[in-house]
Amino acid sequence: MWSCVGKRFQRLNQRHYALICKAPCVQQLCSSSSEFTDSCYNGLYPGHIPTTPIQKALLAVGSGVAALQDPYRHDMVAVLGETTGHLALINLRDRMRNDPEGYTILIERPRIRLSTLDLSKMASLPDGSFGREYLRFLEDNHVTPDTRADVKFVDDEELAYVMQRYREVHDLLHTLLGMPTNMLGEVAVKWFEAAQTGLPMCALGAVLGPLRLNARRLQSLFTSLGPWALQNGRRARCVLSVFYERRWEQSLEDLREELNIKPPPVIVAASNKRST
Repeated sequence: MWSCVGKRFQRLNQRHYALICKAPCVQQLCSSSSEFTDSCYNGLYPGHIPTTPIQKALLAVGSGVAALQDPYRHDMVAVLGETTGHLALINLRDRMRNDPEGYTILIERPRIRLSTLDLSKMASLPDGSFGREYLRFLEDNHVTPDTRADVKFVDDEELAYVMQRYREVHDLLHTLLGMPTNMLGEVAVKWFEAAQTGLPMCALGAVLGPLRLNARRLQSLFTSLGPWALQNGRRARCVLSVFYERRWEQSLEDLREELNIKPPPVIVAASNKRST
């Protein structure tokens, strides 16, 4: 049934996206999402695609079904987050404004990309430092911060940056929480993010993600990792209000203590499998 419904919504989503892409300025964005010029967009920020509430609803439903079928469709997960997270983004923005470090981030707008990271310096840091452990996470899980898509459908320039910041610190949360990128690790991080951010996308992933786990990992999630992730997400300092780029030399243990994040109760082994 889900396959049939998913195909219908994917066709609907493709038709809707085709309508959006008819605008001359958006055609360039569709053909090259990573390269654009400031002179060819009428939105609030480079790459912005204005949408009506009805269009957002269609995108949310279509991307939600596609993400349910394949949780590793990061493009669909991104669209779902942008089209459903307005109220949560306002709350996160306000929390950042009320935090001195978070306010500095909103003013300076740092980006976490390979072009902004000094990998050689991070590799020279001692084991146990936040920067070295983050680099180890990237290497062990074969991921890169450059895979995070740029925001397109958030109709507020500052909120768009908050969403972008959330995406770019996601892998840092994996490092802080000690979670790999397999399905169990991703679900545990989503439980933390749901409690921490209130983003509907995170809540949906927290609810539906366990459906893809086997019995042994379900037991681990519900008896230890899940309660730990929820508790840490609720009591931790706002994770978007931390200038991680200035914390590479800080020890991971000290940073966890500062953010009020407890280490994981069990060690989750990394796996290259896409599902469990």
